[in-house]
Order: sequence, then C-alpha cells, then structure tokens
Amino acid sequence: MKALVAAAVAAGLLTASPAFATEALAKAKNCMACHAVDKKLVGPSYKEVAAKYAGQADAVATLATKVQKGGVGVWGKVPMPPNAQVNDADAKALVEWILTLK
Repeated sequence: MKALVAAAVAAGLLTASPAFATEALAKAKNCMACHAVDKKLVGPSYKEVAAKYAGQADAVATLATKVQKGGVGVWGKVPMPPNAQVNDADAKALVEWILTLK
C-alpha cells in the first residue's frame, strides 16, 4: 500500500498529506466498513475514539493492539473482530492518525 501511495504522490495524483494517506490505508484495510471519521456506524466514530483516548500515554499501543486483536466491552456489546491483515506498522499509523482527529 505504501508503495502504491508513494507512486501516486510521485505521479502527482495524490498529495503527500499523511492524513490522506492514512485515511486511504483505513479504507484499504476495510476499517471504514465499521467506522467513519465523524459518525457512529457499527463501531464508534474515529473522532469519538480520539476524544476518549486523548492524553492517555499508552493510547497508541493500546489501540494498535485492539485494531489487530479485536475487543469488546469498551463501546458496548458489539465486538470488534481481529484484523490480522493489519501489520504492526500500519496499526500504529492508523491509530496515530485517528488520535489527531478532533
């Protein structure tokens, strides 16, 4: 995915904006099937997640683990399934992007 984004930036099709590239990554990893930036879908909006974890020192590590392994109970009874297709670097990049949203 990173190579594809880099090629698109080089070709002038995309800007080098990290937020755009990370939103594209969220779409590519199918995160947007259950989450949206500013409204609840199956799971909470990314803005809600950013607000809940704002200022928490361990937020990136905690949420990156949840992205990969899934979880249940923090946002209700609907479980978040594990996302084994998301590697460590991509999980961290996604979470860091989510935490910038306000």
